[in-house]
Amino acid sequence: MHGLTPIFSTVTASFLASFVEVVEAFTIVLAVGVTRSWRPALTGAALALALLAALVLVFGPLLALVPITVLQFVVGVLLILFGMRWLRKAILRSVGVIALHDEEQAFSKETAALQRQAADRRADYLAAVASFKAVLLEGVEVVFIVIAVGAAHGQTLYAGLGALAAFVLVTLIGLAVHRPLARVPENSLKFIVGLMLTSFGVFWTGEGLGAEWPGADLALLAIFAVIALASFAIVRWLRGAYLAPAEGVAR
Repeated sequence: MHGLTPIFSTVTASFLASFVEVVEAFTIVLAVGVTRSWRPALTGAALALALLAALVLVFGPLLALVPITVLQFVVGVLLILFGMRWLRKAILRSVGVIALHDEEQAFSKETAALQRQAADRRADYLAAVASFKAVLLEGVEVVFIVIAVGAAHGQTLYAGLGALAAFVLVTLIGLAVHRPLARVPENSLKFIVGLMLTSFGVFWTGEGLGAEWPGADLALLAIFAVIALASFAIVRWLRGAYLAPAEGVAR
């Protein structure tokens, strides 16, 4: 059980985080393919994937040279910052402070921009650049998450498999329906991923500082539960804080 807990949590965190990022990248690539043509869309995406693979091959082996305690501490702190950023946005979206991300709207916006460039002689080049940028920007986050959640305990392979599964699943679903995956509960996924990344960060920062967690890897579940309860309490408090003034104005 102790051995399966970090593997399951690593694969799950990598899969869910990658799923969200791949959905956002796929929306832009689909817009390019449908509006312009699939050649620049796939060319830009392929070049971005090649660059991301090169980054993994270059920086991945360098992590083996870093002492494990230093690596755990650095990765832990970065994951806390990264996870809290996801968690903050998810909380604010859930209470209506920030608008929910709309894949249909993103698709329409990108389609309109590509249509305005249709008369430009560089239309295919600009379309390929749009596809390249989308895959690269979202892919960099995927690479960071895969390396971060996998490196501290030598589970980069499992993290990579989680990301690969997300990529394959989104691609298959997207190509089958041939439209943006607007019904994906993206904010809920980001909320869960934020909780998981923050939990990993707290756990590995503690290990990097020499802490011995009660229950070893099972402590991850307890940390996740505490952060989740605190986050839900914040959501409830914010909803009350924002709804109260609105009700007062309505009266």
